[in-house]
Order: sequence, then structure tokens, then C-alpha cells
Amino acid sequence: MTIDVDARTSGGARSSVGARLADLEISRAWLVDPASGREGPGEIVVTDGVLEAVTWLEGVEAEGIDASGVIVAAGFIDLHAHLREPGNEDAETVATGLAAAAHGGFTTVCVMPNTTPALDEPSVLARIRDAAAASGLPVALLAHGAVSAGRAGEQLAALGELADAGVVGFSDDGAPVGSASLFRNALAYAGMLGLPIVDHPEDAALTEGAEANEGLIATILGLRGWPRAAEADAVARDLAILADVVGDVPGARLHLTHLSTAASLAHVRLAKAAGLPVTCDVTPHHLALTEEWLAGARRWSWEALDDDGVARDHWRDGAITAPPFDTSVRVNPPLRSAVDAAACLAALVDGTADAIATDHAPHAEVDKAVEFGLAANGISGIETALGVVLAAVDAGRLSLATAIAALTTGPARVLGDREPSTRGLFEGESANVVVFDRSATWRVTPDALASKGKNSPLLGRDLPGRVLLTVAGGRIAYEAADD
Repeated sequence: MTIDVDARTSGGARSSVGARLADLEISRAWLVDPASGREGPGEIVVTDGVLEAVTWLEGVEAEGIDASGVIVAAGFIDLHAHLREPGNEDAETVATGLAAAAHGGFTTVCVMPNTTPALDEPSVLARIRDAAAASGLPVALLAHGAVSAGRAGEQLAALGELADAGVVGFSDDGAPVGSASLFRNALAYAGMLGLPIVDHPEDAALTEGAEANEGLIATILGLRGWPRAAEADAVARDLAILADVVGDVPGARLHLTHLSTAASLAHVRLAKAAGLPVTCDVTPHHLALTEEWLAGARRWSWEALDDDGVARDHWRDGAITAPPFDTSVRVNPPLRSAVDAAACLAALVDGTADAIATDHAPHAEVDKAVEFGLAANGISGIETALGVVLAAVDAGRLSLATAIAALTTGPARVLGDREPSTRGLFEGESANVVVFDRSATWRVTPDALASKGKNSPLLGRDLPGRVLLTVAGGRIAYEAADD
């Protein structure tokens, strides 16, 4: 395998990351392109930022090339990230968030509207876009507008104006759309605009004061339980309202984000079988981490199950290796059981879950260095997503093709394939490509993270899949330093 990169401006002079058109040749690599349904040995050529040639190798030319080394794939798409600007720039800015995305292999990022002020009118969207342009980074920034004014859940935001300004969906994420009547009206209005409602499914009446997944570990640690039913019941409500609305508004669409329980996914599976226009995503941390991390375990979710899929004893088999109450694992929805994590993985395999979305939630240290129950929810996860997913691939829980599809064509379909960056390894278009070395690991440290948010439970851990190069919109977004 060889990688030959000549990144330059249109005038030919070498310049900084973000301004550089990519001239790139990669030979004898493993290409993964779910858009065409192909993976295997191949080569790519990028000239003046355009993907000029994709060549699939066969026979003698393909000998010695396999999926254990350098992988070339279409750039990843994150359906759900919090870049905090405007209003909480001490935790993240658009510029640092886009840099983190590029480091993680993402070429498109959809930002959520729980900023301050909320993204409930076009002027806020303009501020975020201006910040993206000022960053000089080529990662595409898309945005979800708020469902309700100020995300207060009382009246609809200016959905039509936001749609005209270019949002890709509507969400009150950070909180559910609690009012059933408001949710119904939002589904109908957004459907007429041709955009989805992206709901954070949670019955707030069941989660008030909750700190951890309801069960043995929460009980032993003295944490207030967060029942699975709070999510599953909200999913069932959303789907029932969708079934009612879609009869009158055929364009109504629902996307359920960060699903975390087997029961929630079972509801979606049945709804899809019935033909309802619903999609959903799962996060890397709900795939690979479990509630036992709150007690100090540091094994992957699949390592917490025996061969029959039954949860192992956390306390008797040496799983507890770190202090309890690490606030970096306080998330919403909370980390669930190993059985729920297995259900999230199975949902990707059978197509119930359409995408992996990071729910990147960076926080300033002051918001995490507190008592567990007072800590802000969220993991800074856009840079570690690939490594976590590849760990599942290495363990045989996902195929490489399924994993890459969940990061590329799956989210592309949710977005309606509105961006060139969502299409795959197609010749003649601006290159949106990630190159990573599956055989190489990298250590997650605060200095290694481009995000301002260092709130990751994976600090100090080696992850597989070192990103070597990210090309977004034909320009170099990230290039790994030479060893």
C-alpha cells in the first residue's frame, strides 16, 4: 500500500489544512463503498479535489491486500453532534468541533439546536454558518432547527422560515417534545415541508431526578434509577402519533435518535415492518459501553456477556478495575445493560437501526468535575467513534461493511442524500474520503483530542483504526502527523 498526497491550493502553492485542494493517489488499499455495494482491493486517484478514478483490483494485482490494513471509505456523516456555539464556547466552538470531526473521519456533521440562544430562527443558523466559514475547515455543517420556540415545548418555532434557511430537520434534542399535541402538529407541519422530526424519546415524568439505568448497579451505587420504560414508552407514543399523522400528511417522517434499549428497537422494528416512515440511530457508547462502567468496569459490552448472551457477574469476574462514579459516563439516555447493548448491535445488523450517530457532547471540566448526579450529561465522542465501532468489528459483532454503511449511506438516507458528501466513492465528484489504518492503534489522551471537550471515559485507552487522512469537499480536512 502506498499513499501519495500532494495537497495544494488551486494556484499550486502548498498551504494549510482546510485550504488545500487534494491531489492524492492511494494504491493497494482496501476500499469499502456501501453506496455501490462493493468492498475489496483497489486504488483511488484524486486530482484538484475531484475523485478522478476508483479502480477495483482483481487477480494477481489484488494479492496480499486485505481488510486488516489501510482502509479507504467515503467520508463519515454524523447525524447528531453538539458543537455548543453560540452560548457555550468554553465547552466547544464550531471550529474545534469541526476539527474534531475531521480527526474522527467525518466529512459532514449535523449540529443540534440546543445552543444559547436555541437554533429556533434563521439568524442563529446564520451565526453558526458564519463560524463554520471562519474556521476555514471544509467539513460540511448541516443543522437541525428547534421544534419549539426556545426549545420550551410550548409553541412551534418558525419551522417554515427555518426550512427556507436550509435546516435538515427539526428537534428539541436535549429534551423530548413532551406535549403530544405539539409533537403531532410538528410532525404534520414538518411533513408538509419535506423534513423529519428528530425526537429524543424520553418520558420526563419517569426520569425526573434519575441518574443511572434502573437496576442492580444503580441500587448498589445508591443512584436514582432511570427506567427503560421512559424511553420505550416515548418511542411507542411517537410511533402511534406518526401512524395517525401520516394518513393525512404522507410526507411526515420521524427519526428517533440515540435509542438505547431492546424494547425501543423492537417498537421500531415492528413500525418499519408496518411501513411507517421512521428511522433511528444508535450511538457508539450505547453499542460498546454498559452501566457497569459506572461501577468501574472497563470492558466492552460484548465481553460482559457469556456465549449464551447472558450477562456475566460484574463483581466476581474481575471486571471492576477503575474507581466508580466516573462522571464521563453520565449520559442521556444512560448507559444500559449488556443485553441492551447487544440489541443495539443486532439492530444495525438487521437494518432496524439506520445509522450510528455520535451524540458528541463536549463539556467544560467544571461541568463534569462534580458529584455524579450533578454532572452534565454527555461524552465527547466524535473522535473516538470509529475506534469504538472497529472494536465491535474486531470482536465479530459487526461486519466492516455494515459498520461503514452505518456511518455513511445509512445517515445519507436519513438526510435524503441532499449533500454530495453523502454519496460514496463516485468518480467525477468532489472527494469526500477517509483513509484509516485498521492495523494501527492510537491512544486517547487529552492532547490527542482536537475537541475542547476532554470528557471521555476512553482516556488512556488504545483504540483501533488510526485516521490517516480526511478529505472533505475535495480539500484536506485532517492529515495525521508523520510518526
